[in-house]
Amino acid sequence: MGAILVEELALGTGETAVAVKDSIAVAGYPTRVGSRALADAPPAAAHAAVVQALLDAGCRIIGKANMHELAYGVTGINGWTGTPVNPRYPDRVPGGSSSGSAVAVAAGLCDFALGTDTGGSIRIPATCCGLYGLKPTFGRISRDGVLPADSSLDCVGPLARSLAMIERAMALLDPAFHAEAAVVRPRIGVVAVTADAPVAKPVAQAVAARLAVAPVEQVPVALPGMGAAYDAGLAIIAAENWRAFGHLARSPLLGADVGERLRAAEAVTAEQLARAEVVRAAFTAEVDAALDRVDALVLPTMPGLPLTLAAAVDARATIGSTAFVRPFNLSGHPALSIPLETPDGLPAGLQIIGRRGDDARLCAVARALDIVTEQSGGTGQ
Repeated sequence: MGAILVEELALGTGETAVAVKDSIAVAGYPTRVGSRALADAPPAAAHAAVVQALLDAGCRIIGKANMHELAYGVTGINGWTGTPVNPRYPDRVPGGSSSGSAVAVAAGLCDFALGTDTGGSIRIPATCCGLYGLKPTFGRISRDGVLPADSSLDCVGPLARSLAMIERAMALLDPAFHAEAAVVRPRIGVVAVTADAPVAKPVAQAVAARLAVAPVEQVPVALPGMGAAYDAGLAIIAAENWRAFGHLARSPLLGADVGERLRAAEAVTAEQLARAEVVRAAFTAEVDAALDRVDALVLPTMPGLPLTLAAAVDARATIGSTAFVRPFNLSGHPALSIPLETPDGLPAGLQIIGRRGDDARLCAVARALDIVTEQSGGTGQ
């Protein structure tokens, strides 16, 4: 399984097979977060709360999944552990940081996988690999035993080949989650977004095609605070990653892209963070207000196509792929990515945003937009 699973495990005996991202503790195994700088990390003394919940529910943990180093990148490229090959689109990046989790699901190694999402790290690899990926409402799923230990943005969530499996995973992780029947003709707010890259056009076409055949009422919605929310999210993730991993910043063992980004994070000031928190409050209120008028918001998951492996060599050029996902980490709203394909057969995603705390209804609204049946395999294609 090479670069997909960094540890092959056989924990539990249930029929539901799960892979767990290497930033999530599994007792008896080190949590290396995909980094050579943490190669000598001691074995975890206890399971992360989410791992324990899955084992208690009768799941079988098949392994710890590879990831973008320190969960601080969106391509999934990792020079130490290797880069998992995107099963359906092998010339494209698998997406990060939950690259191994996405590839394990797409390759059929497990029923679902756990990823983490601080700035799109579930939804981006889900899009790249043709999967469903859910970032739950912030704080809904325990992060006890997850690195970095302290985060005001990060969420643990599932990636799967079907919406039904996303809902099953959520019910296993949170007994308060109960799947709901599909919402009949939901009122959908279509968020106005723009992207400069020419590749954004086929993504927009794929999203429009899905909306055109879905039984929904569409209304235009503007979120003028998205740009500021994106910038604020970048400032906060930088400061929080510096607090967590700053001691590694000058280690020669770090990958060049992560080392450069981590060292730059030291420069984030208290004033920048204070402004970011003002933006957080304002954007959260803006999204809440929009959701008072509609059942859910929709927009593309990414502004363009997933990068080819060759194009992703310039790590600095990849951050912009999170422009449409990162703002909702800042606001804390649940966000689900549904897989699409462009007219040319390339991967894209439709992102659906729901009300905070109402993750089950978000999935129910998604059923109206997800015209692929369970019998077709739930690939979304």
